[in-house]
Amino acid sequence: MPAEEARQHVRGLDGLRGLAALYVMLFHCWLYTFPGYPHSSAPWWLGGLMFGRFAVVFFLVLSGFSLAISPARKGWRIGSGADYVRRRAWRILPPYWAALAMSLAIAAFVVPASHFGPPTARTIAVYGLLLQDTLSAPTPNGAFWSISVEAELYLVFPLLVLLRRRLGAAVLVAGVTLPVIARGLTAANASPVEGDNWLTPHLAPVFVAGLVGAGIVAAAPRIQRLPWHWLAALATVPVLAIGIAKGSVWTVNHYFWMDLAVAPAMTMLIAAVTTGKPAMLTRILMTRPVRGLGDFSYSLYLIHLPIVMIVIRRIAPHFVSAGLPTFWFTLALAVPVSILGSWLFAQIFELPFKRSRSWKNVFQREPTPSPRPSGAQPGVRTAETRHPSNKAST
Repeated sequence: MPAEEARQHVRGLDGLRGLAALYVMLFHCWLYTFPGYPHSSAPWWLGGLMFGRFAVVFFLVLSGFSLAISPARKGWRIGSGADYVRRRAWRILPPYWAALAMSLAIAAFVVPASHFGPPTARTIAVYGLLLQDTLSAPTPNGAFWSISVEAELYLVFPLLVLLRRRLGAAVLVAGVTLPVIARGLTAANASPVEGDNWLTPHLAPVFVAGLVGAGIVAAAPRIQRLPWHWLAALATVPVLAIGIAKGSVWTVNHYFWMDLAVAPAMTMLIAAVTTGKPAMLTRILMTRPVRGLGDFSYSLYLIHLPIVMIVIRRIAPHFVSAGLPTFWFTLALAVPVSILGSWLFAQIFELPFKRSRSWKNVFQREPTPSPRPSGAQPGVRTAETRHPSNKAST
């Protein structure tokens, strides 16, 4: 695949990630403005903002897809497991720990993030070690639950890739999904009640769906030319039909099943974007604002919620009444502050680690390339124009 084409694919996926992070932020603006979730007091025409869980599911599908692109191109081989773990830790932990420190300070001194009270020493230990999916503690940031889920899935990713290579896609999907379905069917009324912990086994199938979908990058041209966007739309129809027929409250209470149902559609949408379809969507994803949002989407996800809660619970009551006025006030203030704050946060705590492979190069600027010697063609790197690159794959 040409290098420029590969870059466009990465940008397209980054754009999807940025839009998903933006939706999660809007969901939290909606959630904390209107009490009673899922029986919300919000106007009906804002009902489309209540499904933040699906955006997180999309993040997991997209993570599985993005991580598997390189192995898929290499015959489903991942290389050194130790190097893989180090790269993942280097990528996600520094911004996460910085966001954790910020969230702890805000939750302790400005606005609580948990109805269980302010953060404790147990909070620092559990969240600092990314154990919040297995152990309970007062949360400093309600968005952090999914980071633990992703971290656990990252740890088993090399094994999943090995199973994909040895057993094939169908066996891998069945082996991960069927136990989850069996658990659901054996629960009371075939409707498992989810707690705040141990969501990783339930969400593993959506991560694996993305992993398997990444095979599109190494598939034959006739496979890549399939109308993946239309197939994604077709797979969405039954999910939408059930959601509309049963209602939003039922949908929220049955996320266990709806997550599994929507994952194939999400995977095919990502495959469509990877192959450049639909053209209008790919053009939107390639625009500078959307692509830029995708560059710091991780930071936006990490720090937006404390900002939203400060606006709703500490600032808005002094200026506007509860309900819809507070919602508009929050959109007008919290959204731009979150986006700008996330961009600044990313410049310090995310992008240096995204671009560099070691502490030595984190804050070291790349040297400016020397002028091309006479006769050198654009895009051709000669001995005089080469310089070391600190950029690492994400």
